[in-house]
Amino acid sequence: MDYSLRPLGDHALVIEAGSSIDHATHVKVRSICSAIEEADSAWITDIVPAFTTVTLHYDPMKLEHPDRLPYETVMNRIHTILSSIPPGAEEEPRTIEIPVCYGGDFGPDLESVAEWNDLTPEKVIELHSGSPYLVHMIGFFPGFPYLGGMSEEIATPRRKEPRLRVPRGSVGIAGSQTGIYPLESPGGWQLIGRTPVALFDTQACPPGILQAGDRLRFKPITPQEYKEMEASR
Repeated sequence: MDYSLRPLGDHALVIEAGSSIDHATHVKVRSICSAIEEADSAWITDIVPAFTTVTLHYDPMKLEHPDRLPYETVMNRIHTILSSIPPGAEEEPRTIEIPVCYGGDFGPDLESVAEWNDLTPEKVIELHSGSPYLVHMIGFFPGFPYLGGMSEEIATPRRKEPRLRVPRGSVGIAGSQTGIYPLESPGGWQLIGRTPVALFDTQACPPGILQAGDRLRFKPITPQEYKEMEASR
């Protein structure tokens, strides 16, 4: 496996798995994370996957390095860990279904997205919910999934004026990306729907229901189904 390492301060290093956001790079990122997790080393404090990198945080005080810098010790150990990854290794992803009520009060920008792309609202819904998405990483704020796989036919620029409050569970489009707001926050994405599913819950373990490497599918539901799911949550 090809990769490169670079230090990030005195408690972390970055493992560069590729230079483009694609499936092959994502597979490498997930393989790297799995290999490090399986190593179960006490000096590792956190593993943070992104589109093309994995950032490894470590505790220098838990390393034995009498004659070298902590980074050099970690670098050597990472080379050893990653050398055990078999060629072509790929995890079997989970598939998570997320119900979404599209349009109306739940998706006030659905008509705008349809108009921008010279489509009907029904066609936007069909395209948005018709294909599986890959969760490349979780970021921006807790539980927010960065998804790959949205049809370019419904790509739409961000709103010129961001909203001060975007409801929790809102599903939006920004450029060629789609995502879900797990918490209420300001935001400038075009809102096309909303899910009653709580993507992030501090009382749960783990608090987020999605993780990098998951497959996600959107399932259209009616306003009545939304209310029933929300009431039973």
